[in-house]
Amino acid sequence: MHIISTVAELRQRLKKQKSIAFVPTMGNLHAGHIHLVELARQHGQCVVVSIFVNPLQFGAHEDLASYPRTLEADLAKLKLAGADIVFTPNEHEIYPVPQTLTVEPPAIANELCGASRPDHFRGVATVALKLFNMVQPQVAVFGKKDFQQLFIIRELVRQLNLPIEIIAGETVREPDGLAMSSRNGYLNPLQRMEAQRLHRALQQVVKAVESGQRDFSALESQAVQHLIQHGWVVDYISVRSATSLAPATLDDHDLVVLGAARQGQTRLIDSLECCAAT
Repeated sequence: MHIISTVAELRQRLKKQKSIAFVPTMGNLHAGHIHLVELARQHGQCVVVSIFVNPLQFGAHEDLASYPRTLEADLAKLKLAGADIVFTPNEHEIYPVPQTLTVEPPAIANELCGASRPDHFRGVATVALKLFNMVQPQVAVFGKKDFQQLFIIRELVRQLNLPIEIIAGETVREPDGLAMSSRNGYLNPLQRMEAQRLHRALQQVVKAVESGQRDFSALESQAVQHLIQHGWVVDYISVRSATSLAPATLDDHDLVVLGAARQGQTRLIDSLECCAAT
């Protein structure tokens, strides 16, 4: 496994590679990330993983400074997972000059997570395009937990005609259902016990939809109220089209239920796909 920190060395190392699968991360890796690396291994002869905490996707009062950085442990996990190259650039390597030119994501970026994080997906799309340009993969792997991010990355590739296949990895969960996340480490023991409730709330919505209930607004409101009653601060619970991320209609069959809510200061997100009953 090669550890590379500069774009020049990365490009030199990858120059003759014809089958590159790429997994972009912000580090503090867990089993969910390793699943994506293993998935990448199935789709490329050379697996590249990047570790970069991207300042462009953090808001003014978010956790950029305190975001967990565990490079040594991450490298050990990636070596065991069979990564070929780990790209560990510093901020100046990614942003050598002030980034005044950014990627404007589609309007959906202003909804769901984007409603409370107004510039988040602009930062995600911009750094993704830069990393795609640096690595030039044939395949890139993203997790389904952040379904909105996955959708926007797919649109980035589709609308900018990038020659990259986006592979979606299933969400990896703790035994109680909590989606694995680097931010789960922020939870205290009581919050960690409560955190599984977000997944259970989404499961209840999925169960109702699959049993034939079609009043999506009522299902969303019930889930929100349930979480609020247990001390959560809820950003949203939303039933959406899995293909367009538009609010679900009676004509939609393939759906996704998305949620974001806070336990204390920790913001958790999750999503579950489902099919409406016919």
